[in-house]
Amino acid sequence: MARESFNSRLGFILVSAGCAIGIGNVWRFPFITGENGGGFFVLFYLLFLVVMGLPVLTMELAVGRGSRKSAVSAYRTLKPDNGLWTLHGWAALLGCVMLMLYYTTVSGWMTAYFFKFLTGEFASGMSVEAVGNVFGNVLADPVYMGFWTVLTVVFGFFICSFGLQKGLERVTKIMMGALLVLILVLAFHSLTLDKAAEGMKFFLMPNWEAVEKVGLGNVLTAAMNQAFFTLSLGIAAMEIFGSYMSKDRALAGEAARICALDTFVAIMAGVIIFPACFSFGLQPDAGPSLIFVTLPNVFVNMAGGQIWGALFFLFMTFASLSTVLAVFENIIALFIDTFGWKRGKAVIIGGILVLFGSMPCVLGFNIWSDMTIIGARGVLDSEDFLVSNILLPAGSLVYLLFCTTRWGWGFDNYLKEANTGEGLKIGRWLKPYLQYVLPVLLFFIFIRGLI
Repeated sequence: MARESFNSRLGFILVSAGCAIGIGNVWRFPFITGENGGGFFVLFYLLFLVVMGLPVLTMELAVGRGSRKSAVSAYRTLKPDNGLWTLHGWAALLGCVMLMLYYTTVSGWMTAYFFKFLTGEFASGMSVEAVGNVFGNVLADPVYMGFWTVLTVVFGFFICSFGLQKGLERVTKIMMGALLVLILVLAFHSLTLDKAAEGMKFFLMPNWEAVEKVGLGNVLTAAMNQAFFTLSLGIAAMEIFGSYMSKDRALAGEAARICALDTFVAIMAGVIIFPACFSFGLQPDAGPSLIFVTLPNVFVNMAGGQIWGALFFLFMTFASLSTVLAVFENIIALFIDTFGWKRGKAVIIGGILVLFGSMPCVLGFNIWSDMTIIGARGVLDSEDFLVSNILLPAGSLVYLLFCTTRWGWGFDNYLKEANTGEGLKIGRWLKPYLQYVLPVLLFFIFIRGLI
């Protein structure tokens, strides 16, 4: 069977960026920025995105394009004499499935909040306590949460059932186009608020006093983690799109475009959120509750808040669903390549697996709320710990070693694949950095995450 491919270069960039753009950009990035003092954190984040995230992204894409396969089969194709590498392929499949076991729940929250604003459940003048109770009530109701989670899973696998071009690429183009329009409208509106300048100053102006308060080491570590995790590297989420690429363009330039679009959305999310927080006297370092408690308080006190709240959570829904669709496609492709299944069978089995696997996360906030799995963590936090702190950094380190050492694919093969086609090339002079410096940085992230 001929390998599927993207209908256009724009489709590849939007789908790949859509995979990267998600909760990490529009939820995690703003509150991590707020917790780490604003401007200096953003500068360090951009630096680490270039020196760490971009190289590993080219490697994941190169493995995909060089093999024309998903994770397990890619290692078998590129390094058939060493079956140990395929262990990471199976770990990548585990990582994609586990990511979706809680990501679908959070994506469901975004969609639910869109409908709550659309239907007027968030009314003008609501008290801070009443707004906070809305989220508490959502978490306490397993049927309500389960409904939105199931809807997310069914919608995602239904779209992917139509194939790469007619399903994933077509729908993602529409969602990403709408997302970019929404984010520009929302950002423009935030910049017209009374204290927008104060919010932008906090967000983008370096403030050494804020860094000293948090600690320079903590700011650097947080920026390194965010730059690394925002691209969802290490679990083959990006590799699959490399396997669908043509050989017309060199990978460094395409990876840079994905990073640029991903970063643009993250920065614009900050432009939306921080002016609003400062204009209405709310703390920008509110942590994970920033989206579901702090911002709804902003909207209910804002002129036309019902409309702006609905538009904001529609934007959040598109951002999260773009990642859901992309990772679902990766799961389906892994089943097709590894087990030789037809797409229909892969969609049904993958859908059932994710659907039932998502229920513990839903129940972990109510019926199973007293249950802890890893340390004192509940279900969602335990699943996120395994993916974010172990599978992502360890998987990225595996990709790096596979592409730069003689025990793997090797640097020459990686460089040849990455530089095939027109566009920005990777210089051989980077080899010492990629072989000796970057592995240390990735290992540091891995150890720091475990600690």
